[in-house]
Amino acid sequence: MNEHVKGLALTAIGVLFIVPDSLFVRLIDASAITISFWRNLLAGVLILSFVLLTDGPRAVTSLRQTGRAGLAYVVLFGIASISFVMAVANTSVANVVFILAAMPVFAALFSRVFLAEPLSTRMVLTMLGVFVGLGIILRGSHETAGAHWTGDLFALVVAACFAAALTAVRSLRARSMLPAIPLSFIGTAILMAPFADIAGSFPTQWPLLMGHGFFIAMAASLMTLGPRYISSAEVSLLILLESVLAPLLVWAALGEDPGIWALVGGAVVLAVLLVSNLWVLMRYRRAQSSSR
Repeated sequence: MNEHVKGLALTAIGVLFIVPDSLFVRLIDASAITISFWRNLLAGVLILSFVLLTDGPRAVTSLRQTGRAGLAYVVLFGIASISFVMAVANTSVANVVFILAAMPVFAALFSRVFLAEPLSTRMVLTMLGVFVGLGIILRGSHETAGAHWTGDLFALVVAACFAAALTAVRSLRARSMLPAIPLSFIGTAILMAPFADIAGSFPTQWPLLMGHGFFIAMAASLMTLGPRYISSAEVSLLILLESVLAPLLVWAALGEDPGIWALVGGAVVLAVLLVSNLWVLMRYRRAQSSSR
């Protein structure tokens, strides 16, 4: 297996593992803080165990060498992981995942502001189209059952924080950020512990909590390793799978109707990003062909 195929496989499998995330949040009978505590703690412990088994003490040294960029990644990734559960707990799953699909737009904005990278005409048009779609989703939040603007705002926080985290580590692309994930997960779990119903939830909810932690650990690990081998356009296209599959899974399992506004707005966001990323992918493939 060459590195490109390996990157596609790792990222695609990671996306499939993240698809049930929203469903777990819906199924677990506990507060959002409690769910987030167990989600982060269990996923963090599993990833930490894997890192220690494979890298040992070298993982600590590697993490220290990431400096301020690595610290920013840990903090922003932690905020995003908490905000995701809060988003799903306060609005519809469809709203959350369609808003998260706008993450590449936030990444482009942060790259322009903090890294002085120019914005292409394609990216400006993509942003305008995505913002139209987000506006449609937000417009319908007060009319769709289970949807609310507070959850939509948490979803925007997730998209912004994760995009900022990826921007922070752009200079560390050659270095694996896998050792940073358990530090982020376990650190945020410790901060949430005083506010979580730890003893009351685990005895009755442990199968779902353990399953949730395992799925998140697999998703976070694979989606951190995979993008090291493929282009950002290919990553973006694969991540769009979650935006399509997650609301369908929750709709099929729990009958949560995403609502017409979320479907229309989500369709606009996905269509704009699909066209934009396909255009970049085609140019990337042509450049590769011409260089051979």
